[in-house]
Amino acid sequence: MSEAAHPRADAMDGFSTRELLELMHGEDRSAIESVHAALEQIASAVDQVALRLRSGGHLHYFGAGTSGRLAVLDAAECPATFGVADDLVQAHAARDGEAEDDHGLGVHDANEADLSSRDAVIGVSASGRTAYVLAAVGEARQAGALVVGLSCAPGTPLGRAADIAIEVDVGPEVIAGSTRLKAGTAQKVALNMISTGVFMRLGHTYRGRMVGVATMNEKQRRRAERMVRELTGCSSEMVDTALHEADGSPKVAILMLRFGIDAGEARHRLSGASGDLAVALGERNRQ
Repeated sequence: MSEAAHPRADAMDGFSTRELLELMHGEDRSAIESVHAALEQIASAVDQVALRLRSGGHLHYFGAGTSGRLAVLDAAECPATFGVADDLVQAHAARDGEAEDDHGLGVHDANEADLSSRDAVIGVSASGRTAYVLAAVGEARQAGALVVGLSCAPGTPLGRAADIAIEVDVGPEVIAGSTRLKAGTAQKVALNMISTGVFMRLGHTYRGRMVGVATMNEKQRRRAERMVRELTGCSSEMVDTALHEADGSPKVAILMLRFGIDAGEARHRLSGASGDLAVALGERNRQ
């Protein structure tokens, strides 16, 4: 991320509203495109984080300001989307202002997280220089955790401290230094890729569907019913019955209907496959 003024900064005050929005839209597109150059590093992060979680570890985000809020958002979406435990992905975020510069707070939060060598840590900082984040990843390294650094500038201290450095160079912001714009867009895209890729690799999706979805409202229940119908070819009545007996779990209902087994046996099969529906169905070997 550059603190330099945008090349068109001197003319912006004279732009019409539509011209300003055209500029912002174009810059957002360029931010998303800039993520492409980091796909190799993002892929490595997905594979390595998945290995840690498969061995019983947790994924921890550390960020501050806008980066911290994006990390909190990504972590919060994982249980509802993938059906994973609430504490599997945890976000630790410093507030705006002096907290971002608080090295001691980063150390404290990392120690409170009780990190171990089975865990994965992603430090999120647009500048790659945030003291809170650097302190936290320093503690993570001492604990033996995998450290991924996600920043929006090349050659940062965060990148140098990480096992895997994801550095997305987005260039100057429309408003100089406002990381909620292009840097925030790029970080959100990268975090989407990491968490989604990890849980796809761990079998929490099946054939592009959210089979781990938590059916806590009517929209989610309809989604679960549609998925089970599509993946089993069974009637709505059979699907409704199976989902009721499966306590709303699409994975369990699919196993019941595919194999003609009861909910208890389906849960046993799923547990033996570590929750991976494709493995439980015999379509893929356990990794």
